[in-house]
Amino acid sequence: MPASRPTRVLIVDDSAVVRKLLGDALRREPDIEVVGGAADPFVARDMILQFKPDLITLDIEMPRMDGLSFLRRLMEHHPIAAIVVSSLTQAGSAASIEALRIGAIDVIAKPGGPHSVGLVTEKLVQRIRALRAAPPVRLTRSVAAAPAARASVRSGSDAGRRARGVIAIGASTGGTQALETVLTRLPADLPPIVVVQHMPAGFTKAFAARLDSVCAMHVVEAAAGEVLERGTAYIAPGDYHLVVEQHGLQLRTRLSQGPPVHYQRPAVDVLFASVARLQGLAVVGLLLTGMGADGADGMVAMRRAGAITIAEAEESCVVFGMPKEAIARGGAVHVASLLQMPGLIFESFERLVSAKAS
Repeated sequence: MPASRPTRVLIVDDSAVVRKLLGDALRREPDIEVVGGAADPFVARDMILQFKPDLITLDIEMPRMDGLSFLRRLMEHHPIAAIVVSSLTQAGSAASIEALRIGAIDVIAKPGGPHSVGLVTEKLVQRIRALRAAPPVRLTRSVAAAPAARASVRSGSDAGRRARGVIAIGASTGGTQALETVLTRLPADLPPIVVVQHMPAGFTKAFAARLDSVCAMHVVEAAAGEVLERGTAYIAPGDYHLVVEQHGLQLRTRLSQGPPVHYQRPAVDVLFASVARLQGLAVVGLLLTGMGADGADGMVAMRRAGAITIAEAEESCVVFGMPKEAIARGGAVHVASLLQMPGLIFESFERLVSAKAS
């Protein structure tokens, strides 16, 4: 988005009330220009061609064509930055996760009622400004969204089966696609995986269920006090920091609602810092696509503690923000594309197990 002019936004929502309230709030921001509001995807299509907005907000449930079908067509023929503003319903959450997989760059919860618009617009303004300050967003279909590109799951190495350890992953903008790309290429016989994906409360359970349906491993939304099990990935719930703690030979989860870190809860740095404190374990850390610097300091701490750390390469990032910061601070042992990461995870455990045995 050019920094020399306001960010041009089109609001796509079938509710005239929501369009007016969002539009009025965004128009008060000097660096945002609302080019209009569209009640359905057909009107939105014409307005996109006419006004050429930098970004659209997108409701999921709309007349004549639902938001998912519209987004698929947009990403195929006219890629544009899209932020989903979705209701906190079970169906709405699942559809929003699918929208992120298709190519939406973020999702904001719409609890319902005019009283909630202030909170929604505050978050929306933050996202728009973060996008403006971030490196350019890569608006292409992800590998995860293209079934023909999906690779077969590789069997875990002997080292992966033997290792007492954990895999920690952090991601933000574009991370739902990136996580699916990586996790669907991993077998179920690896050490436990703990994940922070920046996502609002109410959406992470649907996200975990989506991954569980396509991965060889079991994927769940993390609960407090769980014992981490091999072959399972644990997604930090929205609005809760996820911490891993040692209790004898067991690893357990702890959830907290401590202050946001980098304006995020859950925060990648909180998870990575806890993993860096673990003793006597083989640890592999991945930092994937996202805006800002969350996870960079935590990755440095993990590397200093002896973990093997992998930052996503710019070539496969939707936004090369968080990985770029980790690389610049010396936190990354390896820099790799999403498709290279599964092999590096296996190699990392082989190296860690061999080092411990020698």
